Amino acid sequence: MGNPRYIKAFLRFFFHKIACPINIHLLPSNQPPIVPLRRKKQLSMNITYFGHSSFQIEFGGKTLVFDPFISPNPAAAGINVDEIKADYVLLSHGHGDHVADAERIAKQNGATIISNYEIATYYGGKGINSHGMNHGGKFRFDFGWVKYVYATHSSVLPDGAYAGNPGGFVIWNDTDGCFYFAGDTALTMDMKLIPLTCPKLDFAILPVGDNFTMGYDDAAIAAEFIQCETIIGCHFDTFPPVKIDHEAAKNAFATKGKRLLLLALNQKVSM
Repeated sequence: MGNPRYIKAFLRFFFHKIACPINIHLLPSNQPPIVPLRRKKQLSMNITYFGHSSFQIEFGGKTLVFDPFISPNPAAAGINVDEIKADYVLLSHGHGDHVADAERIAKQNGATIISNYEIATYYGGKGINSHGMNHGGKFRFDFGWVKYVYATHSSVLPDGAYAGNPGGFVIWNDTDGCFYFAGDTALTMDMKLIPLTCPKLDFAILPVGDNFTMGYDDAAIAAEFIQCETIIGCHFDTFPPVKIDHEAAKNAFATKGKRLLLLALNQKVSM
């Protein structure tokens, strides 16, 4: 074993066959190490619930509105849509119970719509600033990063126009934190990819109403998949098929060590 040639051969064999039997690729010596994103400080995210799947979230110095279905919702009759502020309107898919007030809010605020390419193009044709995305893509806006992620559902706009494929959004920046808006979806194994996207989720908004989306039992499993402790429920109680037992829903999450928030209409919380 004193011969350098034999030593090199032994080390090569030991490393590849014994110490590291799985084939791996090492970073080149001139490649900097991969460093996960670290927050400089934690700021509050202010969240207002407008019913169904509609939320207003203050994030990164901007106001984001998600899936605005307010004026056609009898339960939200006390909310004045014309008073809702938005810098951006994010649409997970094209169904009427998610886009009903998108054009109205975007036009009255000069807001930009963020959605998949087909929905963004549709609203762009109406003279609204729009930014189209597709699954797996991310883009840095002035409030932070947005990644458009997979959701399994259907999608068509109220007038029958093609609305592309449904999705969700993972949103983060260096200071405010990170959250996931799932949109309408069933439970999917793809949710296990969410924790690889950004720092630990501060919260996630998941549908819990069943029938049209996953119910609260599957949503509790989704909370485990995305490694998130605090979940805000959506897409529940608006129509008879999505009425839920609130205590049973909360217990389904509690048994997994998770917290489910079922906000009241127009309730505001900070994360």
